[in-house]
Amino acid sequence: MLVLIVAGSVGLCVAAIVGFVATLMRGDEASIAEDRLSTLTAQGRKSVAGREEEFSALRNPLVSSTNFLEEWMVRKFNIKVLLEQADIKLPPSKFSILCVGLALAGAVIMLMLPIPFFIAPLVGVGLFFTPFIWVSMKRKKRINRVNAQLPEALEMLSRSLRAGHSLGAGFGLIAEEMQDPLAREFGRCFEEQNLGVSLEQSLEAMTVRIPNLDLRFFATAVILQRQTGGDLAEILDKIGRLVRARYRLAGQIQALTGEGRLSGIVLLALPPGLFTMMLFTNKAYVMKLFTDPMGQWMLGGAIVMQLMGAYVIKKIIDIKV
Repeated sequence: MLVLIVAGSVGLCVAAIVGFVATLMRGDEASIAEDRLSTLTAQGRKSVAGREEEFSALRNPLVSSTNFLEEWMVRKFNIKVLLEQADIKLPPSKFSILCVGLALAGAVIMLMLPIPFFIAPLVGVGLFFTPFIWVSMKRKKRINRVNAQLPEALEMLSRSLRAGHSLGAGFGLIAEEMQDPLAREFGRCFEEQNLGVSLEQSLEAMTVRIPNLDLRFFATAVILQRQTGGDLAEILDKIGRLVRARYRLAGQIQALTGEGRLSGIVLLALPPGLFTMMLFTNKAYVMKLFTDPMGQWMLGGAIVMQLMGAYVIKKIIDIKV
């Protein structure tokens, strides 16, 4: 029975890897321009009641390219928005295949090793969520980059308004003079307005792609100014100073909590590292944790306390600005 399970798992793993490589070599189904146009047309399909209208026969393909796995990933984990926020040019279908392929490969490798059987599904679940960790790191890095660029962009936009340029021209100036990712986002807003999308919808879409509180302040200020009037240049100057001060304070907090973060990493990595070393040096000693009932209770308690320690350390060093 075990041989059949291993053979079936190996077959599924190989099929998943081959399918993932094939989809990567095939390339994206739509170009960047087509994705942008589809986004713009989707934003324009709003009814009076605020609901989206149904796709027409020309917009809706006869054969849908989505599958059950992709729909489940998008519905449960909102992976499409996460990939867009992390600026990863990878369709949800390929990302889903990557997650499943890693999980199957890890489970099969664990089944082939001389370790308890129940470790394989645990490793498979951990490897399934490994790409999510990578996407989260890319997303956080991009948001931090936006935090560093936003004060300069607001000051540039304020100077552009004082020089007599329109708000749309200021967006185009930021797209030309600054670097990515902020230049690409403001350039996208500028192009969307040229294609007929309203400024409110364009800014709302940008705040979804970049979930930044300071950028939300900027979008709210621009929308209110267009509805009620006022000196937008002065408002942008104040927001820019506020963002710069918050960014400076966040840097000071990062420096002061650096020792705590390093201690947390060392303390959290020490038990798994010691367990792995003992598994290869003295396997009989470590296997008591799996074969003996008391060892199983001790292993479960250690895992629970490890998770609780990680949560407490994160709460200590995570200071909101």
